Formats: sequence, structure tokens, C-alpha cells
Amino acid sequence: MAVVAVAVHTSSSGEAGAPLRYPVEVAARYSNAMSFRVAGQLIERRVRLGDVVRKGEVVARLDSADAEKQATTARAALAAAESRLTFAKQQIERDRAQATQQLIAQSQLEQTQDAYSAALAARAQAADQLVLALNTLRYNSLVAEHDGVITSENADTGQVVSAGQAVYGLAWSDETDVILDAAAGDLRLLTAGRAAGVTFSALPARRFEARVREMSPAADPQSRTYRVKLTLADPDSDVRLGMTGEATIARAAAPGDAGERRRVVEIPATALFHQGENAAVWTIRSSDSRLELRPVNVLGYGERTAYVDGGLGDGDSIVAAGVHAVYAGEHVTPVKPLFAADDTRGEAEKTAALARAASMGR
Repeated sequence: MAVVAVAVHTSSSGEAGAPLRYPVEVAARYSNAMSFRVAGQLIERRVRLGDVVRKGEVVARLDSADAEKQATTARAALAAAESRLTFAKQQIERDRAQATQQLIAQSQLEQTQDAYSAALAARAQAADQLVLALNTLRYNSLVAEHDGVITSENADTGQVVSAGQAVYGLAWSDETDVILDAAAGDLRLLTAGRAAGVTFSALPARRFEARVREMSPAADPQSRTYRVKLTLADPDSDVRLGMTGEATIARAAAPGDAGERRRVVEIPATALFHQGENAAVWTIRSSDSRLELRPVNVLGYGERTAYVDGGLGDGDSIVAAGVHAVYAGEHVTPVKPLFAADDTRGEAEKTAALARAASMGR
């Protein structure tokens, strides 16, 4: 006995050349945490969140009293070592002159040479110690190594920070990226260098040209999408970090797609089934009214609908409800949805919706 199945007929529109559209966000291509190379108490912060800094600008300082004393001690040690070296040099010059006249023993000359070598090494050691002390003193000032914008504040004035502890976050200002997260189904249609147009909600009257710079080789473990980075062809100072907008990316021709029209089909969201990890729908064969599971590629979702391509054509009859209660090869009697009339729309409106789906591409 045939089972009653709620069925609808499909209609399609759209083509492969429709561009992809994705929400985007402006982010710095390079960024780093700013931290002191020595430990100490933070006594001054000169910049705040959102401030623009220049390379070489001092942005924070530690209490440097101990470091100054160490530097003073190192200078005194170097002065003493230089004085001993001067005396040792004078002594060896006298002993060498006397040794040529055989006025002193050879052993005394050797002792003088040893004293001179020790004084010379002590002077070099004192010089290095002074360099280290001055570096430590310099490290008590946190200096921006690049032009950029402060994106985070991670330490407060008066706090004792350890070496390497983040004090600020810095986003470099010389290079910016426009980032988006692409669906796995669109990766084969995206290639490095692909042209794109970017618009920002904060700059509604302007459009920026961009190109795909790189794509992540692995999917995000949560969203299962792939990070794609675009580079603006003509960066503008009005484009600020964190701005959001939309990218329109021209599709690359996928292998085997040349000259073929891509058919985008609008179906009820309740018609979707899964065949393993892939989406599919139950189609009703016109010859014997039996069910057949057909895989499809989901491009996007509407309020109650899904937009798919592949596997379906105009006029195909699909099961619209109860897809988990049927099985392959089952004989069914198709009936129309009870409130099918409520979903009736003009042909112009349906065509526009399908065209939007084709441009969504995800």
C-alpha cells in the first residue's frame, strides 16, 4: 500500500557566474603583544586604548631606580678597570725596557705581562657589564617597534609585571587585511588573486577594490569555515580596524563548469535530509512513484527555505515533510502541502529570490 507523502515541485534559476557575497571585517595583517624585557613596577602608561603610536615612541615606563644604580656601579667598575689597565700598561712598558738591558729577571717580566693581560680582560669585562646595565636601564622603557594602534591594555599603573608579560596589544598600521569566513563548498571557486569588491557600512558611498591574498588550509574547529584574507588595492585612512562590511567576490571557473549554467533551486528547509555528512533530498520518481535519495549542495537558507544546487532540476517532485520517516525505494502517493496557497508568490518575486540565492553562494 502506498504511503502518503507531502511533496512539492522544484523550480530553479541562476547561473555559475553569480558572485559570492560574504560579511567581512577589517583586521591588522600583523599584530603583537608589547611587553617589557625585564621585571619591575609599572609607574607610567603614556597611551590608552585606540591611540595611534609611532615607531620609537615610549608608551610605558617601569620604576628604574635599581637599574640606574646598577648602571652607576657598572660605570665606576669600568673606570677602575681602565685605571688598572693604564697602570699595567705603563708597568709592562718599563719592564720591557729594563729587560732589554737585563736589569730585571725574566720571571718578573712574565709576571708584569700576566698582570697586564688580567687588567685588559678586566677592562673588557667591565665594559660588557656596563653595556648590560645600560640595556637593563633602557628596557625599563617600553618602546613601540612599529607604527600602529593600541588594541588592548593588559596592565595597570602600579602593578608589578614580569618580563614578557603583555602590557599592550599593538596592531601594525602599515598593512591591513579584510577577512571573511568562507563555506567549504566555495573553496574550489576561490583562488589567490581573485578580484573582489568591498563595501563598508560606515562608508556607504564608497567601494574598494581588493584581491584574495590567502586562504586558510584548515577549517575552524567550531564553525567549520575557512578564513580568507583580502588585500585592499588602494588602502584609505578612512578604513579603520574593526570596520564591518560586505565583500563581493567574482567566482573562479571551477573545472568542468565552463559554459554550464548553474541551477539554484529553492526548496522547503524541512525537505533536507542527510546522507552521511552530505545534504540530500528525497525525490519521487515519476515512473513508479518510488523514493530516491539524491545528494544536493546547500548554498544558503531563507526564513523557511533552503537554496541548493546539484542533483535537482525544474519540475522534480521532492518530499517536503517527514523525511526521516521514509526509506529508499518506498512507494508513495504525493499530495500537495495543506497550506500551499499561503506560500504562493508571483513569478517575478520568486525569480528575484532565487537570483539572490545564487549570489549568496554559501
